Amino acid sequence: MFGDYDSFTENSFIAQVDDLEQKYMQLPEHKKHATDFATENLCSESIKNKLSITTIGNLTELQTDKHTENQSGYEGVTIEPGADLLYDVPSSQALYFENLQNSSNDLGDHSMKERDWKSSSHNTVNEELPHNCIEQLQQNDESSSKVRTSSDMNRRKSIKDHLKSAMTGNAKAQTPIFSRSKQLKDTLLSEEINVAKKTIESSSNDLGPFYSLPSKVRDLYAQFKGIEKLYEWQHTCLTLNSVQERKNLIYSLPTSGGKTLVAEILMLQELLCCRKDVLMILPYVAIVQEKISGLSSFGIELGFFVEEYAGSKGRFPPTKRREKKSLYIATIEKGHSLVNSLIETGRIDSLGLVVVDELHMIGEGSRGATLEMTLAKILYTSKTTQIIGMSATLNNVEDLQKFLQAEYYTSQFRPVELKEYLKINDTIYEVDSKAENGMTFSRLLNYKYSDTLKKMDPDHLVALVTEVIPNYSCLVFCPSKKNCENVAEMICKFLSKEYLKHKEKEKCEMIKNLKNIGNGNLCPVLKRTIPFGVAYHHSGLTSDERKLLEEAYSTGVLCLFTCTSTLAAGVNLPARRVILRAPYVAKEFLKRNQYKQMIGRAGRAGIDTIGESILILQEKDKQQVLELITKPLENCYSHLVQEFTKGIQTLFLSLIGLKIATNLDDICHFMNGTFFGVQQKILLKEKSLWEITVESLRYLTEKGLLQKDTIYKSEEEVQYNFHITKLGRASFKGTIDLAYCDILYRDLKKGLEGLVLESLLHLIYLTTPYDLVSQCNPDWMIYFRQFSQLSPAEQNVAAILGVSESFIGKKASGQAIRKKVDKDVVNRLYLSFVLYTLLKETNIWTVSEKFNMPRGYIQNLLTGAASFSSCVLHFCEELEEFWVYRALLVELTKKLTYCVKAELIPLMEVTGVLEGRAKQLYSAGYKSLMHLANANPEVLVRTIDHLSRRQAKQIVSSAKMLLHEKAEALQEEVEELLRLPSDLPGAVASSTDKA
Repeated sequence: MFGDYDSFTENSFIAQVDDLEQKYMQLPEHKKHATDFATENLCSESIKNKLSITTIGNLTELQTDKHTENQSGYEGVTIEPGADLLYDVPSSQALYFENLQNSSNDLGDHSMKERDWKSSSHNTVNEELPHNCIEQLQQNDESSSKVRTSSDMNRRKSIKDHLKSAMTGNAKAQTPIFSRSKQLKDTLLSEEINVAKKTIESSSNDLGPFYSLPSKVRDLYAQFKGIEKLYEWQHTCLTLNSVQERKNLIYSLPTSGGKTLVAEILMLQELLCCRKDVLMILPYVAIVQEKISGLSSFGIELGFFVEEYAGSKGRFPPTKRREKKSLYIATIEKGHSLVNSLIETGRIDSLGLVVVDELHMIGEGSRGATLEMTLAKILYTSKTTQIIGMSATLNNVEDLQKFLQAEYYTSQFRPVELKEYLKINDTIYEVDSKAENGMTFSRLLNYKYSDTLKKMDPDHLVALVTEVIPNYSCLVFCPSKKNCENVAEMICKFLSKEYLKHKEKEKCEMIKNLKNIGNGNLCPVLKRTIPFGVAYHHSGLTSDERKLLEEAYSTGVLCLFTCTSTLAAGVNLPARRVILRAPYVAKEFLKRNQYKQMIGRAGRAGIDTIGESILILQEKDKQQVLELITKPLENCYSHLVQEFTKGIQTLFLSLIGLKIATNLDDICHFMNGTFFGVQQKILLKEKSLWEITVESLRYLTEKGLLQKDTIYKSEEEVQYNFHITKLGRASFKGTIDLAYCDILYRDLKKGLEGLVLESLLHLIYLTTPYDLVSQCNPDWMIYFRQFSQLSPAEQNVAAILGVSESFIGKKASGQAIRKKVDKDVVNRLYLSFVLYTLLKETNIWTVSEKFNMPRGYIQNLLTGAASFSSCVLHFCEELEEFWVYRALLVELTKKLTYCVKAELIPLMEVTGVLEGRAKQLYSAGYKSLMHLANANPEVLVRTIDHLSRRQAKQIVSSAKMLLHEKAEALQEEVEELLRLPSDLPGAVASSTDKA
């Protein structure tokens, strides 16, 4: 009846309880509390540590900290490891012990026991058991209460009676009736958990039936992403021998082929099966945020942490939390910071897997150089970390394979067929590689144009988009931001009034939401276009606006985006039809890679049966466009040497700072293993790799970032070793661009002579990014107006920097300037005025109007300043002379990061909570992290406008995770403070005396 414990005779479960109890009763000093202790041990030790308690309706894993072996003063009483009485106890008994524990730990206190038991029965059992089962438990309680009033011996016997009664009662209780499918699911889950436990114990890397993962993962994909089945290529890729053997892998497929899902499954295998951390590197912040939001639910359900690595902090989560593995999702720059931190702390082998999305970006400028450095360091320092790279646009794969020591997999699979078209005048041609000139006639565009429309829309955009919208979605790529806005307005002028009726209510709600996040402000262009289901999308929008527009587009409220090329790589927004307004990005002719990225947006899997792209061109561009559509993808080349201060010099500084390579031979050996090393014969024409290495090290030494030590190994052999200087370490730790590190040092040094603390302006100037100064073109009238409004203390800041009001006045009035003034300082101070005004007003819209700058640009300036402020903080932490800046920079970094009223900052730490949402939550009474962590998602949905149930659950889960992290960090700090110092005077002597 009770599984392995189906008898009340000798050696049965009850008999074992009795024997254990007798042991305690035989010890005189324990007679008084023996029964209490035995019961407490049964409930706390065995149940808490061994049982997974199945209650009616859900599986609950009871997890608590382990009790110490000799608890509550019972010294000398130990239980053998094999004597774990309740290890395989049937689940019907588990519920009984749970209630027994909840009722009381003191069998002698009858009245308290009775009150607690009744409370426990009504609060817990009533909700989960049928009525007759509740009555049975109450009867059991009444009988055991009478027995508890007897002598010590009777009290001892009562445990056996109590258990026997409860077991009999549970056996008689009716079993709740479940559906057959639910019983099968529960049984399957239990079996998988048992398999998982056994395989973990045997160090196997297989946890279940879904590509070595539990079927729970498959269920989550169906629940959250609607993915029921993998494509054939995905199955093939995941079952490759190279993947099974954990070799490095590069795989390439067309856009929308499902590359990300393969990477996610491999990441989950690493987190759950191999029990190691994972880093996913993504090219843009917007994708990082999207990916964190998408995978956080998986993390919560499957017991790992999903987070963006705090590259500015350079810290790991508390040590105790390391038991749960983390999936770090980061941009290229922050991913590099994480890898540096892992190498420095000797934990690079804890990183089991690195996934790089858009691997082709390794060939793009300074960001490509940073990505190359990251991967090269991993390859050099860890033999266990696996690297997975994916891309839609790769050509010279052999070079990348050699660099990453990787296998290669490719497929031309696309879930939705893509048809490419070219439009010249009224004629549309289909791209056809088999045709003589690469294209064949398709059709003539049949649309009645008025004379006005012909002048306004010579490219027939209205005709092309109205063939698709509003029932299907459409993207129109434009060469510039201004062109995006103009095209959106032009199209709406010629759309019929019928378009206004399509999802009219949802569009009204959306306009209301845009006003809310803009503090009552709404872009006049969007105000005119959104009612037609049209909007523009470019970097001039704030992140809140972009998020709202993207959600509306994904749900079909908006059917047309006019956008810049950045949307093609930065956001996953597919369309039925993609139109390229011209074969140009700004004034540059399209590259094949850019073209493929843009047209790759066409075709929405699961929604559309086909995708179309139409490139509009003039007759003059015809030959160049025909070459564009037929030529192969551009090759990918290393930028490590071209980007001197952000490439090779930064790399050498970090190699020496991290002690990866500290002499010339080792550094050259490292360089040979880089992507640049693989391509050196192609890229180096005039100098050798050795010469470039020597030159870069000489530059760093002359700049005071490195120091060279000469070691004479013999009369003939000399070795040059390098070590990092204090300034070099500060630059490395602060990730300061080496082009500006000496300027920053000089500015901070000069600031110490007369740091103005009466306002934030001086500190803001010191944290305004140097690399944005060259892009700044001040409006001199606005500059003069702002200057004239400065307080005396703020004017003092300008005077210290060498910028006078008379100089700005002359520039505003167009007068000639004789006195030479540093242009970079003047421009930097202007950007500081923008940031200073923004911190005072915290409203991007009003600052945008005041300085006549796009609100998106101001937000990017703010983000850049927050990041650079954090870098300057770390720079100062390494240099004792700048200690005065540290506390000031901590506070400034917080203000720049959130740029909201102080009370909203705690809420905005939660994933998915931006300023608009934080204001809603604060107004609804959720004013702290604790409020959000303890919130009911259902109540949140009812209370907060336009909050989905999924978003509400993510907010609550993220808040709980943050709260847990903070608690663990505090606990760790407490333990650190209470730990006996290893260098305590007399500690060694005293321990020797004791011995």
